[in-house]
Amino acid sequence: MLYSKKLIKFKKIKHCFFNKKSGFSKGIYNGLNCGIGSNDTKINVNKNLIKVCRKIKCSKKNLVLLKQIHSNNVHFISKRPKKKLIGDALVTNKKGVALGILTADCAPIFIYDPFNNLISAIHAGWKGAYKRIISNTLKKLKKKGSKIEDLIAVVGPCIGKNNYEVKKDFVKKFINQDRLNNKFFIYKNNKIFFSLSDYIRNDLIKMGLENIEIIKKDTYLNKNNFFSARRSLKNKFNDYGRNISIIMIK
Repeated sequence: MLYSKKLIKFKKIKHCFFNKKSGFSKGIYNGLNCGIGSNDTKINVNKNLIKVCRKIKCSKKNLVLLKQIHSNNVHFISKRPKKKLIGDALVTNKKGVALGILTADCAPIFIYDPFNNLISAIHAGWKGAYKRIISNTLKKLKKKGSKIEDLIAVVGPCIGKNNYEVKKDFVKKFINQDRLNNKFFIYKNNKIFFSLSDYIRNDLIKMGLENIEIIKKDTYLNKNNFFSARRSLKNKFNDYGRNISIIMIK
């Protein structure tokens, strides 16, 4: 369990970036797998979700999760949705509604407006970040009354730049978007690596948000106890668990 140094100061909200420790799942999902879309047993995933809800002190029925599709779709939650929404970011100003994001190397991002008591949870892999899920979320917050300069953003644990190896066509895609994107790539030993967290930070800054915290925990590294899609692929597993990150207005 990890907390933001910036957000922990605010008494009106609760949040947590959960790793895979202390869950009910077994085998390749060993630990706190909250991935409903994984091939883990539904019973174990449900037990894990109940456990994280208890930690946050919210009702499981008030935990809102998305069908994440690496998009730029943002949903404002005014009441508990009757069915699972499709997209990659959530915004709410409702007390007791917990916004949850599932990741396994992608970045979970929390944004908080302490003046209007608005929260947001974002799922940002490279595809979503490239498609501007972050700027779309900030636009939604502005529409609800936020001033960008008042917002606090926290980028949670994701794959680190030393382990995010990419190919030349990946680099070309980002350079075509903006030549300055080359600064997010590291070239060493005939390999290319990408810094997802730095790309996200840059996107936030371009929108005028400067109060940013990056939690530097590489999900790929075993020692950090997070589920990792890339590590699972390297180990030739046929699936992987998902980490959950939750934020809620008390």
